[in-house]
Amino acid sequence: MKKSCNFAVAMAKFINPFTDIGFKRIFGQQFSKPLLLDFLNNLLEGEKKIEELTLLDKEQPALFEDDHSLIFDIFCKTDSGEKIIVEMQGRNQPNFKERSVYYASEAIARQGEKGIDWKYSIHAVYLVAFMNFKSKLIGNKFRTDVGLVDLESLQPFTDKMRLIYLQLPLFQKEADECENDFERWIYVLKNMETLNRLPWAAKSAVFQKLASISEVGALTREERHMYDHALKKYRDTLNVLDGAVQDGIAEGRAEGRAEGRAEGRAEGMIEGQAKGRAEGEQAKMIEIACNMKAMNMRIEDIAKATGLSETEIAEL
Repeated sequence: MKKSCNFAVAMAKFINPFTDIGFKRIFGQQFSKPLLLDFLNNLLEGEKKIEELTLLDKEQPALFEDDHSLIFDIFCKTDSGEKIIVEMQGRNQPNFKERSVYYASEAIARQGEKGIDWKYSIHAVYLVAFMNFKSKLIGNKFRTDVGLVDLESLQPFTDKMRLIYLQLPLFQKEADECENDFERWIYVLKNMETLNRLPWAAKSAVFQKLASISEVGALTREERHMYDHALKKYRDTLNVLDGAVQDGIAEGRAEGRAEGRAEGRAEGMIEGQAKGRAEGEQAKMIEIACNMKAMNMRIEDIAKATGLSETEIAEL
């Protein structure tokens, strides 16, 4: 049985930042660039100060598509040349950690220039990943910072690559417990769709601007239509994935118990459950892929979400 979710779509005052439209309205537009600048400076407080940003979304067509239900990102460049990828991921997927390393590496590789005069002078690349889920592969804390270090001395080896993972479910502070603007940013982004007003808007120009541009009522009719479509697509995809996972677990347990009884209580149960889960998960991944194809999602994205090969998906 598929897991159902209760959403108060009509009553939400502020946009959902876990949708493509919502996230890019907050951080990916020229009029909202001061918000991105403020967030990044609070994220990197004590390390560096970014004075200016240039949005580069349109310069990355091969890697950064605009129409993802659960994964989307913006790409920008600082005044001193560093490249920053800010990504919002709404759901875990196979090889998530490897994918983030690949994206950061691609941003470094694209700085290469033709000709013998280029001396491998590259600018640092930062990847900031908002994760609306918990990942054991990343760790059990809200913020994880990753860089290249000497394994013996643990001293930084180079500052040219930095990966910052923010697991939003592990941020547990309430509004009155937030101690700085970075924590206030995280609180607002995590809870925005359920808030009736944004805390700190009365005392902070940044949060006042955030409140003004993130109100659903501030959207034009065309923007509201696009946002509603993106929100529905996001929730439909979550329901498909949640339902498939629950069905796969139930079927895997049932098949595992049946096969376990046939082969023996101890060894048969272990092997049967493993086989049942594997077959159940495979069947559910095929079901997910079929649903995603029906939603006109790209085969490449379906492959990333399900672990099936593009050939298998094309043949469904």
